[in-house]
Amino acid sequence: MADRLDQPRQPGLRLRPHYDPEAFGRLSEQIARFLGTARFLVYMTVFVTVWGLWNAFGPPSLRFDPYPFIFLTLILSLQASYAAPLILLAQNRQADRDRVQNEHDRRAAERNQADLEYLAREVAALRMAVGEVATRDYIRSELQRLQEDLQEPRTSTEA
Repeated sequence: MADRLDQPRQPGLRLRPHYDPEAFGRLSEQIARFLGTARFLVYMTVFVTVWGLWNAFGPPSLRFDPYPFIFLTLILSLQASYAAPLILLAQNRQADRDRVQNEHDRRAAERNQADLEYLAREVAALRMAVGEVATRDYIRSELQRLQEDLQEPRTSTEA
């Protein structure tokens, strides 16, 4: 039976495990945040110290990792091998968020620049328009001149 485009695919046998990349990314960010704290350093220091003291000075029959602590080295190497990619994944996700935010900020700055240029043109146009408008003083002086012209005795040629 051919796949129909109007219906979703039926889940079949998959060789690769399915996971939600967003949920995995959030988990990796939480782990990376924890790995970068003083609390983690204190926990790790206490763990390594207790491990070393137990395996160096504990009862000989209960020591499970004698000096030079090969099993502890393996555990720390395993922890580091997982921590580095998780931290890189968290950094990549943060870089993606920063890129989106920078693009948003750039667009907002462009809009603000366009608005400022528009307002500057409008202010310039208003200044020019105000320069062409008759002011109160100008109208008053013109009216006074007309009044003086009307009050002057006429040299009449009327006979």
